Formats: sequence, structure tokens, C-alpha cells
Amino acid sequence: MVRIGVDVGGTGIQVGVLDEQLNIIGRGSIETHTELPFGEQVRRIAECCKNTVASIGLQEKDIASVGVGIPGIADDKTGMIIKCTNMFWKDAPFRKEFVKYLNKPIYIDNDASVAALAENMIGISKGRSSSVLITLGTGIGSGIILDGKIWNGFHGIGGELGHTIMMIGGEPCTCGNRGCLERYCSATAIIRMGREAVKNRPNSLMLEKAGGDPAKITARTVIDSAREKDPAASEVFSRYVGYLAQAVANVVNFLDPEMIVLGGGVSKAGMFLLQPVRDEFPEHVIFRDRPMPSLDLAILGDEAGIVGAAMLS
Repeated sequence: MVRIGVDVGGTGIQVGVLDEQLNIIGRGSIETHTELPFGEQVRRIAECCKNTVASIGLQEKDIASVGVGIPGIADDKTGMIIKCTNMFWKDAPFRKEFVKYLNKPIYIDNDASVAALAENMIGISKGRSSSVLITLGTGIGSGIILDGKIWNGFHGIGGELGHTIMMIGGEPCTCGNRGCLERYCSATAIIRMGREAVKNRPNSLMLEKAGGDPAKITARTVIDSAREKDPAASEVFSRYVGYLAQAVANVVNFLDPEMIVLGGGVSKAGMFLLQPVRDEFPEHVIFRDRPMPSLDLAILGDEAGIVGAAMLS
């Protein structure tokens, strides 16, 4: 029997078929079409699952379960998706709709949570009793694993580290609040700070790499320029490291996990990012005389969402 993992994204949906050893033995994908009615979107996901299984010579009877990771909040008990902004889903009966097309046990959870589960079971935090994954992408995602299980809180909305408040009255956030951690620790934050920095630094390497157009500055532009010791980029990167170190320390002070893992696009900066955050975050931890949790980089990449979703059963 095989398990299916589905990673739902705003631009694409990835499907993986896993064997009993959690190896991905088949993959498929479809483009996301949020303009379609909800039922049609779900039908396309189910059809992709069936087609992916068929592509490796298996049949529907070989499927044990389907797990789905979404960039939002789900209630696995009812099979309802409470809110998934990128897909324009709210109070959507996902399980009820899905089994019309593929009648198998189906489990649903947040995409960062399932990625955290995968890293905890077969990735960098394997064997740790507790771990927290922080994904540094367009926004901030996070997943909490306690004793090998996802912790989502009493109402299923826990673990939203990106929308804890880092600065009272700070930058406006897409969630409607101001000063959310997401506005300071995401790739979007690096881009904003980089574009602001070149306004008074027209000779910055960041601007040169962007062809003279501030609108073309990306997070990679800032990080690569900082690697080359551009003063403006280095200042931006140093600020970013400070914000991220504070975020990591907040997790330590509140949860005291055994390990914290950094994933997402920004984490591809590797040790250039990891080492300064490792050096700085203990300064903000209350009990500095106690052992610090490990801080490391995720290793599963884009497979984490698929693997973690499949492991929900």
C-alpha cells in the first residue's frame, strides 16, 4: 500500500506517492487555478492523485490514505478548511468534496506544520522530542512538533509565529495588524529594506545588480550583495539577522524546544545566514546559563510538504 501527499500552493499543487519506507516513488503536479469553483479545484487535485498513482503502474486500491498540506487553517476532525487565503477557501468542505472523486481516508493540515513533521521524522530534527520549523519565504510559516506530533493549539490555529507582534505600531501586515514578525523576518521584508536602503545609497551594489531599478531588487540581490560586503546591503542583512535572532529567541523563551529549524527560500543563504543567527539569538534568551536548543537548516527542501502531508495518516 502507498500513501499520497499533496502540497497545495498558490501557483502549483504537488503530488507525491510514498512507499512504506516513506520514499517518494512517483510525482505529479498541476497548476493552481483559483478562479475555478471550489468543487472543480478539488476534483483536479483528486484526478492528479489518481493519475500520479497510475503513472507508476498502481491502482486506486493500492492507496492507503491521502494527506493534504495547505497554506492555511484546517480542522482535520471535520475535514473542513477553515481559511486558506491564497486559494480563496473559507469554511470549505474539502474532505466531503474530495471523496466524491477519490474515496480514501483523507487528512488535512497546515503546510508548515506538515513540513515540520517531515523534518522531525526523517529530516534534520529526526529523533528530537520537540522541534519548531520556521519557514522564511514570502511570508513566515511555522510548525510545532511535540513528542512526534503536530501541535496546532486548542482551536487549530496555533503556531502562527509570523503574526506574533515584533514591533508595536510597526509595518502594516496583510493580516490587518501592524508590526507582525512576518513584516521583519520574511523575504518580503528583506526586499522592502533593500529598496529603502538604496534611496540614499545610489552607488550600492544592490542597485547595480538590479540594473539600476530598485523595483527589481530581490532578497537574493540583498544577500548576494552583502556577501560581497556592499555597505548598504550589509546593513540591511545585519538588521534582518537581528530580527530573526529575536524571533528564534522568542520561540526559545516561550516553548524551549530541543531544536529550531530554518527553512524556506531565505534559508538557502546557508551558513552565511545561519551562523550569525546562531551567534546572536542566545543574547535574547532569558536563561542563558541553560543549554541552548540546536539551530539548523532544513534539509528536505520542497519534498518536506509532500512527505509530511503523506505522514498525517
